Amino acid sequence: MGIVKIDDELHEQIRCASTVMCRSINAQAEFWMKIGMLAEANPALSFNDIVKMQLEAASRPSSDLAAA
Repeated sequence: MGIVKIDDELHEQIRCASTVMCRSINAQAEFWMKIGMLAEANPALSFNDIVKMQLEAASRPSSDLAAA
């Protein structure tokens, strides 16, 4: 785990979004970073496609993930 320096304005946006989404500030920042990373790696996918892909991956048993 490390420290990420972010702008005060972005921190405030994260804080507001975390309240709406019922996440901690850290969890909201992590969510945005993960979605952003996946969006860059998969530019043809929409936000909804990325979330659906992540939900499907999370619902697979661990043994299925090891075989993939």
